[in-house]
Amino acid sequence: MSNAVKIEPPKKEREFADPQSSTKSGASGFAETFLRRFKNLGHLALILPVYGVACVVMGSAAAPGFWMFNFIQSFAESSSGPLYYFLSGVGFVAGYFTYGFSLIFLIPALNFIIRGYLKPWRGPYYSLEAIRWYLHNGITYAVRYTFLEFITPTPFNLLFYRMMGMKIGKGTNINSTWISDASLITMGDKVTIGGSAAIVGHYGQAGYLILAPVTIGDGATIGLKATIMGGVTIGANARILPNSVVLPKTQILDGETWGGVPARKLDIV
Repeated sequence: MSNAVKIEPPKKEREFADPQSSTKSGASGFAETFLRRFKNLGHLALILPVYGVACVVMGSAAAPGFWMFNFIQSFAESSSGPLYYFLSGVGFVAGYFTYGFSLIFLIPALNFIIRGYLKPWRGPYYSLEAIRWYLHNGITYAVRYTFLEFITPTPFNLLFYRMMGMKIGKGTNINSTWISDASLITMGDKVTIGGSAAIVGHYGQAGYLILAPVTIGDGATIGLKATIMGGVTIGANARILPNSVVLPKTQILDGETWGGVPARKLDIV
């Protein structure tokens, strides 16, 4: 009788992407190699110019806001007492909204200039190709965190997302600002996106950044605070229940209902 013990083969470790050099040639190869070998320094070298561009673009949007404030303030200066403070307050808020509406047009213009529209891609985080993803979302967040909440949900937030490259059908309602990678997202007609739902066209895995399109079919409903990740396809009239998390590459068929964390198909009407 044999006493031999079966030895299981070692499990293959997941590959972790952290290259220290580039396969590119010339200046591109030098820049990417520098970015990979000196990650923190490379990150600073990238982020500081981004802040500089943000100052220019957001400052340009603020300029008409200051004009609006000064215009109303000119009437306040000839007033006194409560009327002075009333007009000053109105001028301040009117200036802010003038800034916001200017910004939702200037940021898409900047995205067009830098060719920030995204395409499906997979590679190490520290790659030149990832810079476009970084910039596209960075300038989107400039609108999200300073003004977008005030125009969500209205036709103005749909206009902004369309100008950023998102494909949106007729009668669609987006009641959330938690959207990244707008140019990788396609929504059909009469889609409903619930409050604070997150839709992102990317995910990270073992040192890789993966950019993958998200497609949401006609009449689909994404519940309150649900999360839809990159590479997901949601069929027509499908429903994602509130607080659910739909993992990358999930395919949801027409009319299905999914819920949970992670989301799974539910047999409910």
